[in-house]
Amino acid sequence: MSENIQDGKFVELTYKVTDKESRHVLTTVEFPLGYIHGYNEILAPSIHKELEGKSVGEVIEVPIDGNQIYGPRDESLVFTDNIENVPKKYRQVGTSILMENDKGKTHSFFVTRMDDKTLTVDGNNPLCGREVIFTLEILTVRDATDEETRAGGPIVADANVNEALKRSI
Repeated sequence: MSENIQDGKFVELTYKVTDKESRHVLTTVEFPLGYIHGYNEILAPSIHKELEGKSVGEVIEVPIDGNQIYGPRDESLVFTDNIENVPKKYRQVGTSILMENDKGKTHSFFVTRMDDKTLTVDGNNPLCGREVIFTLEILTVRDATDEETRAGGPIVADANVNEALKRSI
């Protein structure tokens, strides 16, 4: 008998995010992503709600309006500068840059455009202003162990891998 996703269940899944309008795949997570349902939900609340009651082998599609999750695009978070003012280690599209304002607040920006003279960074979440579809495949549903519940997620034997998983979530 197959178990259904509910609070306290350990769940592993893979997913991809597709732009609803262009059908372009924005990101794919092919390695199993594990979490404990109802305890350390790692995706948007509406996705976790749609996962409720589902079981191993099911593939579901969940439409998400990026504006509802991340708010509308804020063009004041887009900056273009002379490339010579940007350290060489940041001169690649897709690079993440953590910046701090004069009040000590940090914010992540991504390099989105670059040419011979300029570089543009964007502090908006890449899903802002987009309608996307999360396609999720459920791989595992089982009772979480006490150790997993205490840890807030999957237990990995290698401590470095465990820390990397926590940072990625």
